[in-house]
Order: sequence, then structure tokens, then C-alpha cells
Amino acid sequence: MDPTWMLPPRPDRRWTLARQLGLSTAVVRFWGKTEWWTYDSLLRTANRFADHGLSLDVVEDRPPMTKTVLGEDGRDEEIATVKRLLRNMGEVGIGVYSWVWTENPVGVLRTSDAVPLRGESRTTAYDHEQSERAPDHPVDITEAELWENLEYFLDEVVPVAEEAGVDLALHPDDPPVSPVRGVPRLVTSVENVQRILDLHDSPNHGLTFCQGNFSAMGTDVPETIRRFGDRIHFVHFRDVEGTPEQFVETWHEEGQTDMLAAMRAYREVGFDGPIRPDHVPRMLDDEDREGAMSGYTDTGRLFAIGYMKGLLEQTAP
Repeated sequence: MDPTWMLPPRPDRRWTLARQLGLSTAVVRFWGKTEWWTYDSLLRTANRFADHGLSLDVVEDRPPMTKTVLGEDGRDEEIATVKRLLRNMGEVGIGVYSWVWTENPVGVLRTSDAVPLRGESRTTAYDHEQSERAPDHPVDITEAELWENLEYFLDEVVPVAEEAGVDLALHPDDPPVSPVRGVPRLVTSVENVQRILDLHDSPNHGLTFCQGNFSAMGTDVPETIRRFGDRIHFVHFRDVEGTPEQFVETWHEEGQTDMLAAMRAYREVGFDGPIRPDHVPRMLDDEDREGAMSGYTDTGRLFAIGYMKGLLEQTAP
């Protein structure tokens, strides 16, 4: 397994921190960039990482896909862009594409962003009852239609991913509850994840195993890792305390999951891919990136990487 960090496409202090932590792989998100899925853009980005001693292993960003999810006119053009991205990733040598489905069009939701944890660190939380007081999102779609649209999408892109040698890594819905503001969601349970994987029995069609979401679902996380085994292509290593309808994000070692058992389960199934910390508390002196979304500040990630390295050392063969 390779501990990694989600980084911007150009060097900044996070690149320096990653190298100082001894990391050798990177996950990229193209914050604020357009047309980033072209061959030249991906090639320059991968070479930029390589020139700084980092292998770019995961693209964790998506071209626009709302029309695709909703089955609207223009979805074929959106899907064509995803195919172009996958082919370009294959040519450049970036192996994993992390994507979402019914987070579109509502997105990731939190109702609190400054819940106090130990030492006055701050974290995020979700309360479904509070969230649902908002007006419904202005779309009209059924769960059955979302399943049809998902199958249409996968029928188009899985063969391209296979040809390109790129692994599709589907991220669960966050929060894993349905509906959200009037919009059904699909990737909210182990059973639905299995149904999605069964749509295409392809080794290239797998998961971003976000532990926080599976933990919130109420699953036994280590056992679920064993269940999905070699369909796990990428890991978000985090935890929560609570249920899909009401949870708080925690320090990595203070949630409801046995994190050492989870790391052992990845070893048991032979997972050898990228694994990154996700959603960390905001710590002292994180004000230098005040614009960073809660959960994506830097200092907590230093703790998380060290914690993960310790678990990896304990579970080493």
C-alpha cells in the first residue's frame, strides 16, 4: 500500500509537506481548472509530479456529469469527455479514476463545520433532519431512472477503461442516505454497491473504498473490505461516529471503526494501491489556508499520515 495525499496540479506547500513525510505517490484534484482532461494537460501534470519525486497515481476529479446522471440531453457529450479522460490517463500512465454518481447534482453535504473535538480542534458533522428542512433540489427523477442512467454510463465507459488500462473507482454517496433534498441516491449501502459492481463483472470496475461512508452505513468495515477484495482500487482512510442520518467526523483513531483491523483486512485481500487520509479536523495554525473546505486542511493530515504509517508497520508481513 502506498500512503498518498490529495494535491493540486502545481507545487505548493502541500507538495513540500508530502515529500517531507516521505510520500512517493500523489492524488490530484484540479481545483478551479477547466479542460484539465486533455492529454497535454495530464501529461504536463504527471511530469510535474515526477520532476518533484512524486508518482501521479489517481485522478480524483470529474468532468461535468450532471446531465449523465439525470439522463438529460447532452449526456452523450459528457460521457465522451469521460472516455477521452480515460484514454488520456491510459496514455500518460495514471492508473486510477475516482468518480461519484448520485452525489450529482446535490453534492457532499454537512450541516456543521466547527464541531469541537480534543484540544479545541474542529470537525464537520451531518444532521439529516436539519438538512431536509431545505427546499427540494429542482430536479425530477426516480430511483429507477437513476439505475437506468448508471447502467447506460457504465456500458459506455467500462470497455474504454479496460482498453485504456485504467481502474474506475466509484466513491459512495456522502452522506450515504437517500433521498437527499428530494433527490434519490444509489451508492448508500453495501447491497447497492454490490448491485453496481454486478452491472459489469470487470476487474477495472471497482471502488474508492471510503471508510467513513461505509462506517456511517453501519457496516463492519474490515469484513466489508474482505467482501469487495480486489474490486477496491483506492482507499479513503477516515472514520465517523454515528449513523447515515446523524454523524460527526472524528480523529482517525477515535471513531467507531477498528482501524488496525481495517488495515489488516487490506493486507489480507492483497490491496496494494493508493490509500490517503481524508477529512481531518482543523488544527491550530490551519488559518493559513482559511479558504480550505473543512476537512481538507493540512495539519491534521500530518497526524493522519503518521498514524497510517504506524498501522502499516504493525501489519507488515
